[in-house]
Parts: sequence; C-alpha cells; structure tokens
Amino acid sequence: MVNKERPVNLKLTSIHFPMPAITSILHRITGVVLFFFIPFLLWLTWYSLSSEQSFNNIKTFMSLFSFRFFLWVFISALFYHIVAGIRHLFMDIHIGETLKGGRYSAWFIFILSAVVIILLGIYLLIGFNFTL
Repeated sequence: MVNKERPVNLKLTSIHFPMPAITSILHRITGVVLFFFIPFLLWLTWYSLSSEQSFNNIKTFMSLFSFRFFLWVFISALFYHIVAGIRHLFMDIHIGETLKGGRYSAWFIFILSAVVIILLGIYLLIGFNFTL
C-alpha cells in the first residue's frame, strides 16, 4: 500500500537549480531550437540561390526587423549550443568534471554567451544595415 502522507512540493518557484543544471537544460533547449530553425534556413538559402529575383526578395526581407530578430535568435542558439557542447566535450575527456570545475565552467559559459548574445543583438537589431 502506498503512503498517502508523503511530502509534496508543488511550489516550483522554491526549486533552485545549480548553474551546471541550468547550462545543461539551456543546451538541450537550444538544440531543439536549432532542430526547428535549420530546415527553414536551408530552404531560405536554396531559395536565395535559385534566381536573381529570389535573391533580391531575400535582401528585401532581411531589412525587416522581424527577420533580423529571427536571425538573432538562431545565431544566439547556435553560439550557445556550440560553446556548451565544447564544454561537454571537455568534460567527456575528464577536464572540469569535478564539482568546482563544473560550476566554474558553467558560469564561464553562461557569462560568455550572455555577453556575445547581447553584443550580437545590438549589432543585428540596432546597428547593422543589410543593404548590399
């Protein structure tokens, strides 16, 4: 018979994940984002190479803020996924797999990615002009 008086914690805000867990979860989320974005970008590349008119259509499309935001999300996910994947590869060869090393590398990945993603957002969304 099951004990029905067991403790239940349904308050999700009281759960605090350690930084290595957060970076691992974000690595999985960015992998899913890339899985859905890559087919569209492959199609976009194919379309832009199919004719001069389609290339000009893509150039016009790239001037839209929504497309630049889409591009920023994709590149941000790609950058984070690559950097976190490199961290996992180092851990596979037993570099930084201690508790202290895992925490430091997780914070390093998180801060590096945040800085690069913010700078990329400023460049793509505010300061970059796509006219060729």
